[in-house]
Amino acid sequence: MVTTEPAIATAAAGLLSPDLDDLGVTLGPDGGTLRVWSSSADSMELVIFDDTDLDWITDTVPLVATVGDVWTTTTALLRPGTRYAIRVDGPHSPGNTFNRGTLLIEPYSRGVVRNSFDGWRSAVVDGSFDWDGVTKPGIPLDRTVMYEGHLKGLSKRHPDVPGALRGTYAGLAHPSMVRHLLDLGVTSVELLPIHAFVTEPRLLQHGLANYWGYNTLNFFAPHAEYATEEARRQGPDAVLREFKSMVKLLHEAGLEVILDVVYNHTSEEGIGGPRTSLRGIDNRAYYRQQDDGAYIDVTGCGNAVNTSTDAASRLVLDSLRYWANEVQIDGFRFDLAATLGRDAAHTFTPEHPLLRAIIDDPALAGVKKISEPWDVGMGGWQTGNFGDGWTEWNDRYRDRVRNFWLSDVDYARRASTSPVGIGGFANRLSGSANTFSDERGPLAGINFVTAHDGFTMRDLVSYDVKHNLGNGEQNRDGADTNRSFNHGAEGPTDDERILATRRKAMRNLLGTLLLSAGVPMLTAGDEYARTQRGNNNAYCHDSPLTWLSWDHAAWQEDLYAHVRHLIRLRHENPALRPIRFARLDERTPSASVMEWYDEHGETMSIERWTDPAHRTLQYVAASTPETESFNRVLLMIHGTERATEVTLPDVEGVTRFVALWSSEDETPGADPTEYAPGDVVSLGGTSMRLFQAV
Repeated sequence: MVTTEPAIATAAAGLLSPDLDDLGVTLGPDGGTLRVWSSSADSMELVIFDDTDLDWITDTVPLVATVGDVWTTTTALLRPGTRYAIRVDGPHSPGNTFNRGTLLIEPYSRGVVRNSFDGWRSAVVDGSFDWDGVTKPGIPLDRTVMYEGHLKGLSKRHPDVPGALRGTYAGLAHPSMVRHLLDLGVTSVELLPIHAFVTEPRLLQHGLANYWGYNTLNFFAPHAEYATEEARRQGPDAVLREFKSMVKLLHEAGLEVILDVVYNHTSEEGIGGPRTSLRGIDNRAYYRQQDDGAYIDVTGCGNAVNTSTDAASRLVLDSLRYWANEVQIDGFRFDLAATLGRDAAHTFTPEHPLLRAIIDDPALAGVKKISEPWDVGMGGWQTGNFGDGWTEWNDRYRDRVRNFWLSDVDYARRASTSPVGIGGFANRLSGSANTFSDERGPLAGINFVTAHDGFTMRDLVSYDVKHNLGNGEQNRDGADTNRSFNHGAEGPTDDERILATRRKAMRNLLGTLLLSAGVPMLTAGDEYARTQRGNNNAYCHDSPLTWLSWDHAAWQEDLYAHVRHLIRLRHENPALRPIRFARLDERTPSASVMEWYDEHGETMSIERWTDPAHRTLQYVAASTPETESFNRVLLMIHGTERATEVTLPDVEGVTRFVALWSSEDETPGADPTEYAPGDVVSLGGTSMRLFQAV
């Protein structure tokens, strides 16, 4: 079925209906107005608690049904600091799970607090904050270098962060952490989920915790456990102020803050799981279900938020507006974003009203929108299929780069030849034009080799298989296909030959990441070769296994120097970061014109692109500047373990090639050796070299 533009516009108008405006608590001079949406409820009441005893109900106030299935009340009992809940009753029928005795979190709560019986209460929060004129850095995508990390894990072990601040919002904004980020050269910190979340009961039974945070309790409240003890003692207002202070200090330093947001499912899990909020308010409308009430789970987490309903989509959109404007967040990475784009038939469409609204909403203008373009349902893999305005995690890039430098090399050791040529790798290096349309260009892709989910960079070159026994699932969890290569020993080894080969493999992977067209994402700790001892799914470990170590050996400092050097080279050479794809026989502004040569300095033939025996390439990229000076670079790639010699090509307008970086060096070289066209350069096995072409 083809979705028409009028149908899309009509659907979008539904989620933007003024009937859904101002949900949650709005404070006024005479107290507050509470508005809650439910299309199936028969009755609803506001429950007020004592300020200090969250089990003591002091008042109840009925809500009245109004236009658009919105229930409302205005009362002086709602004031900054009020702890409250709602109770909802309704029919007993397939898909509904009403229980008037359940105290529920109001979905738009700006703060949540736990009571003594392991329940939750909403909190009215005073969101006032003085930004002192500090504004968002507004870093263009082509200059963006993302740094994905865990809020707690980043600073928990940092020796220069005061003990009371380690692992907190304030800890991330501490000068020592800011200095590290600025020295490294990244521009944007992408934080794993910081929306209020909880640990699943099954993990608690094993003595484990949901460390990553992909189990959201509420879409508006910051996770209180990441605040300092003093802020937690003072309550949700202080927690929010600490979070905003972190954003303010990072913005002052010129660093963006991007949030990994989980709107595809909630912590209410499957039927029989906790009933904390949406399930008790309108289960049928908020979660995808079959006619008999059985959940349609396309997330693998027990439930899937039903964004085919206006109220569920509006909840997501309003949450984004709040974080982007009230909290000044610079961008969002949408976990399992394909789920958000599923229609009433549970089929993904890039023209889904919510996806369109996120891009078109003026309140979200200038905010980075990054999709994880898949989920686990039918038709769930959608890389390249999101529309204009979206940037997507490029798993095709990840897989091809790992194959080229790791699993292909492993294969060649056993079979005496590589399985494939260099063509697919070159496509990823130059912006994945076979994945993203010409209109969207190379910046539609977030390039990554590692992420929070999977092996760290060091483990990727040190383990052939996952080692997840500590997760309590008999090593069944986590990906089995990692495209990794241990280089001759599984895990730790004293063999210096293997260790040296692993170090070079990491330099090749990091060099590829930071010199490719597209938006690079570096996983926190990879700059120092962090290890999780082969665990590729460490979501349930809140321990030194997952916290960054700041105690580094000399070789780790050398790797850090390489990463910092590569980021600087990316910044200095616009030919490495084109905004658009070049077009044949046209001058395309802010594109990079690419020329491809073999090891003999000759133009690559069609046969050489696919020949597994020829995995050596010279890639010349010349910028077509709009705002920067003209720039041209040459990148050499050699993808076999046999050393070779490469003849520099004769490129029109180029008289010399100045060496900038080599993955063969243990430390980044400071000697700018110059070569002329036709000179021969020796390359060791599996290596890269970058030159400026002038």
